[in-house]
Amino acid sequence: MEMIDRYIYAVTQKLPHSQRKDIAAELRGLIEDMLEERVQGGNITDKEVEEVLLELGNPSHLAQKYRGTKNYLIGPEFYYSYILVLKIALISTASVIFGVFIIQTIIDPVSILQHFIECIVSLVTALPSAFGWTTFGFAIADYYGGLNPKVLKTGNEWHPSKLPPIPDKNRQIKQYEPIINISVYTLLIAIFAFSNNYFGIWIFHEGFSGVVPFLNLEQYHSYLFLILIFGFGIIKECLKLVYGKWTIMLVTYMALVNLISLIAVLIMVNGPAFWNPNFMFELTQANLLTKGSEAYKTIRIIWEQSTLWILVLLAIGLVWDVVYGLIKVTKK
Repeated sequence: MEMIDRYIYAVTQKLPHSQRKDIAAELRGLIEDMLEERVQGGNITDKEVEEVLLELGNPSHLAQKYRGTKNYLIGPEFYYSYILVLKIALISTASVIFGVFIIQTIIDPVSILQHFIECIVSLVTALPSAFGWTTFGFAIADYYGGLNPKVLKTGNEWHPSKLPPIPDKNRQIKQYEPIINISVYTLLIAIFAFSNNYFGIWIFHEGFSGVVPFLNLEQYHSYLFLILIFGFGIIKECLKLVYGKWTIMLVTYMALVNLISLIAVLIMVNGPAFWNPNFMFELTQANLLTKGSEAYKTIRIIWEQSTLWILVLLAIGLVWDVVYGLIKVTKK
């Protein structure tokens, strides 16, 4: 029966993937046994199914029993997904920092002690940041997900008729997609927060001799804007994890987050010297370009127009993000 399928789906979606199949089969067998005992060979009606499901209780509470623990840091509805994403975010951040330490040591082995100290400082600073953004993202997503009546919440009052329908496959959001995106945003936060001086043109003259940075390293507030923008991206992906399927409400929240991100980008690039104001001069000083040459003129044109094209591509990407969600919502 459809109500049984919906109940099993509501329970198993809150469990680790490795356990879902076995627990679904076990739970289905339990429900069938309870129904058989109740009807004693008679016809099973919706009323009997409803009574059995009420006896089993709220799917969220039952999922907790299968997990064997009660965790309320974010909320039992989304705790498993939160812990999974948090692990990935922390591992990704630590990997970037250790990767930078290894590269620095290879490039300049004489200063290994200084690089090691910088690595420890970055870990102490970055890991709490990754923890904070992930937790904040899930807290926001949990709160706004709770405003959607189709998102099942734990509570004292529960009834089988309130079970949400199993989402159409075309509208389901595969769990790995937002998790991968959150990992990417976390990596970008770590890179721009602690390794921005390596974001540029690397110079090699008989070995590594420096970097001509793309960004203005003296304007640290610009990097804070970048971290804020990537943080909004984490919030958006957390919303996708919470909802689990494409809905008008989810697309509306995404459009709002994308609009805020675009405004933040506009403020950032129009602020005081976001890009390296001496970029072209430093290229000539590093003997990578000769002033007045055709290559110099071409690079200068690209450099001067880069902000416009980045904004255009970003705007197109953010708009397409919302359009894609609308397509998924309306797709049958």
